[in-house]
Amino acid sequence: MPTTDTPPGRAANLGPAAAARNRTALLAAARAVFAESGIEAPLAAIARRAGVGQGSLYRHFPDRVALAVAVFEDNVAELELLAADPRSTLRDLLTTVTQQIVDSTAFVDLVRAANTDRRVASLATRVEAVIDARVRYGHADGTVPGDRTASDLMLSVTMVSAAVSSDAPATTRLRLALRAWRLLGVDLSEH
Repeated sequence: MPTTDTPPGRAANLGPAAAARNRTALLAAARAVFAESGIEAPLAAIARRAGVGQGSLYRHFPDRVALAVAVFEDNVAELELLAADPRSTLRDLLTTVTQQIVDSTAFVDLVRAANTDRRVASLATRVEAVIDARVRYGHADGTVPGDRTASDLMLSVTMVSAAVSSDAPATTRLRLALRAWRLLGVDLSEH
């Protein structure tokens, strides 16, 4: 016999103990729902897929931009970890950025629309710092042309992300991104 006052058929509210798990579930659900339905996907669908109530969604992410920023924070943390590995190259970093663009196209579109948001600007600054570190290593070891800057590559990332907008079919986005990089003089295709 249950010892809680939770109505039958309803999960018990675990309160603050479930916060981290709920946040993780919401981010995973958001990635999936936005990948399927684009930036106009109903937020209620994200909460349902995560198995939480809408109140939990809004406590963690008060608006769509907050949700997108949280996804990009995870992406940036992945880039920072990669850049911290002395064996990683600029090519490794740009390959990861490209895959993140392809996987998070709806979020890219949403963030592009909110480009004046300070949270978005902060993430861009972190990405540029990671790219700058790899560019400097590449200059030192001769793998990156001396006239190429982190600012140039950030502009290139913006251009590639525009080529891979959510208007492009999901099955062609990676091919479009690699083509855009080639047009910009960077070959990220498998060798």
